[in-house]
Amino acid sequence: MAKIIINSQSAPAPIGPYSQAVKAGNTLYISGQIALIPETGSMDNKSIQEETHRVMKNLGEILKAAGLNYSNVVKSTIFVKDLNNFVAVNQVYGEYFTSEPPARETVEVSRLPKDANVEISCIAVAE
Repeated sequence: MAKIIINSQSAPAPIGPYSQAVKAGNTLYISGQIALIPETGSMDNKSIQEETHRVMKNLGEILKAAGLNYSNVVKSTIFVKDLNNFVAVNQVYGEYFTSEPPARETVEVSRLPKDANVEISCIAVAE
């Protein structure tokens, strides 16, 4: 089975030795995304809601580059720096998965890259 590296110019470039996403068979594995603005490399973090929207938009651009969309996501992982932000993150996240949401877990971590407050990774499957 061949693996295909997926990159989108509309999503932030990786900040380390990893790919934005890797497609293996009909499964797409998207690396954790933070609220980096692709055009500037700066963080979009004026509020936890704004930060979460940017993360979801970045994930959406990578999905689009692979010919997929949010409905193809079967699993996601949310990392938050402060679990007190769970309700706000969950509300924004839910705007992108309005029916048949994917399986997921949400975990609190002590620190994220670029001092982000939220990072989300996901797995999607092509039909």
